[in-house]
Amino acid sequence: MTGSGALLAESIHSAADCSNQVLLLIGTHEAAKPPSRQYPLGRGREVYFWSFLVALLLFSMGGMFSVYEGVHKLMSPEPVERFFLGLGILIFSFLLEGAATVSNLREVNRRRNNRTFFGYLRATKDSDLIVVLGENSAAVVGLSLAIAALFMARLTGDSRWDSAGSVAIGVVLIVVAVFLAVEVKSLLLGERADEEIDRAVRELVQPDGPISEILSLLTLQQGPGEVLLAAKVRIAPSLQGDEVAHAINAFERRVRARCPEVRWLFVEPDIEA
Repeated sequence: MTGSGALLAESIHSAADCSNQVLLLIGTHEAAKPPSRQYPLGRGREVYFWSFLVALLLFSMGGMFSVYEGVHKLMSPEPVERFFLGLGILIFSFLLEGAATVSNLREVNRRRNNRTFFGYLRATKDSDLIVVLGENSAAVVGLSLAIAALFMARLTGDSRWDSAGSVAIGVVLIVVAVFLAVEVKSLLLGERADEEIDRAVRELVQPDGPISEILSLLTLQQGPGEVLLAAKVRIAPSLQGDEVAHAINAFERRVRARCPEVRWLFVEPDIEA
């Protein structure tokens, strides 16, 4: 109705976002399934797989299509019509996406504790939250570019400004999609858990205690809020037989109390790292 390439790009982007939310819901549902014989460590990484698909769709359906549409309109310019209709749609969309982004930012601030905002984004294992934040932020930036492009096309009478806005939107979406894909890839491959868990577990060990030293420690993020931890520990020489088992069991209880996200815990006594 308007002939605006920038408005079309944002329409396709919004449609892709709606599809992506469904994919994230599927991933969250699948990841919540309990461990089974086939998946003894649960299916927590499902959410990372579906998050990666979201990044691919954002790259293709959102970014590449927007660039294609912009280039197409640059080569074959079409006049932009019904300016106020297009502007009203974009402003309404901006308010909706802005409200969603503010909600995402509040949730990030609630979870990041003492870490910086970008430090949390780099370290967090909550891929679904990061993907939604990335999508909504890209939508806000894209809608801002679309509004600016529409205004320039109206003021100058040159529809190529609108086409350039579509290309700019596509570039933003591609950059965000690549960032999300890189972040999720490491989790999908098997990234270590938060370093705070490592420090917390080591603080539970006392040189004069039944477990005197942690010889090696391995953590693996199995899903949001699900961590596998394996450790080799040095046992006090005075402990014998069942006393060793009791000491390890007591240590495991302290670890779970200190770090409730540790869902699978394997502790092995040893004499060397």
